[in-house]
Amino acid sequence: MNTNTNKLKPKDFINIGIFTAIWFVVEFACGMLGYIHPYIVAGYVILLPLIGAIPMMLFYTKVEKFGMISIMSVLIAIIMFVTGMGFLGAPITILSGIAADLIARSGAYKSFRKTVISYGVFCLWICANFFPILVTADSYRKDLVNGGFSQEYADNLFRAINTKTIAVLLLVCFICGCIGACIGKASVRKHFEKAGIA
Repeated sequence: MNTNTNKLKPKDFINIGIFTAIWFVVEFACGMLGYIHPYIVAGYVILLPLIGAIPMMLFYTKVEKFGMISIMSVLIAIIMFVTGMGFLGAPITILSGIAADLIARSGAYKSFRKTVISYGVFCLWICANFFPILVTADSYRKDLVNGGFSQEYADNLFRAINTKTIAVLLLVCFICGCIGACIGKASVRKHFEKAGIA
């Protein structure tokens, strides 16, 4: 067996970079909506999996080797850190990417059922954005108010995102990821056919 076929090539890294950049644009756009109302922040678990599904499904048609999804998750973790989300959510971001990669690989990157589950798991990184709210609640609340947000905004944010709601948010995120994958496939069906993903 030729092991070189399992090695990532320059075009693979280019695709990783392009689609990571697209994901960042989607995340940034949805992030801006969070300034309108804190419940929209909690709604990221719905918005991001659905809006990001089409570009991610295009990305999946180009994934043929282990590592591409994992590397994307590492890049996302770095971007989140650089843009001020801290490092607390980095482990779950990277782990969700590796898990998604393994799930897709178990279907040889050709099983759409595995792709759906893989994308659902990948989307769990979105909840990593909530970790600073959960782990550093007191300081996070103070930073919000000192940063110009109203006390009402802070109260509503912690009402929507807390240790009691995080399990529900994770579940909703996974489900919306699976739904998004189906919508994404329908939108880019020709690409799936060319990639031989059934």
